[in-house]
Amino acid sequence: MKNVEIIGYNRANLGKTQSKQLRNEGNVPCVVYGGGQQIHFYAPAFQFKDLVYTDEAHFVNLNIEGKEYHAILQDIQFHPVSEVILHADFLQLFEDKFVKMNVPVHFVGTSKGVTKGGTLVKKRRKLAVKALPKDMPDFITVDITNLDFHKALKVGSVQTENYEIQDSPIASIAVVEVPRALRGKMDTADDEAAEGAETEGETEA
Repeated sequence: MKNVEIIGYNRANLGKTQSKQLRNEGNVPCVVYGGGQQIHFYAPAFQFKDLVYTDEAHFVNLNIEGKEYHAILQDIQFHPVSEVILHADFLQLFEDKFVKMNVPVHFVGTSKGVTKGGTLVKKRRKLAVKALPKDMPDFITVDITNLDFHKALKVGSVQTENYEIQDSPIASIAVVEVPRALRGKMDTADDEAAEGAETEGETEA
């Protein structure tokens, strides 16, 4: 998996006043835990660009005043209006310990239903994955080529390698919906086919 480096600085005070001041200066208050002791620090907001605004999962190399930690972004909070990052939580990684991450889904192919005029609805853009750090994928690729009307691509159909998907196997990743206009034509065609079958049956009788 790809790595993003974030350079941070230890926080002297942990109050709300200092947190607000840090944000006003373009920084993000952060904490890293999982190694026995929580470490509170801050980092310039621009460093989060390649970590947050991406369609791939990343590990994080934290460099906090010379001390390095291998971690993942566990949680992030945004301002509800301005979308400014308010706080970030990191979980320290260890090579022999399993970790859970939300890994993005990459869709490949063009589904049969879409070529017929249907609409692809992506139910899950990320899947919860459990793996050792060395086996954690950047993303999960799913092929939607054979996805037709009234069909759903289930979690259980995804091929995995050295990792486990924690979502329910019967949960849908993507479905193809039939547009209302096309649905009406399909219903009419079905009715006509049914009427034809009935007429044929009466004739034979």
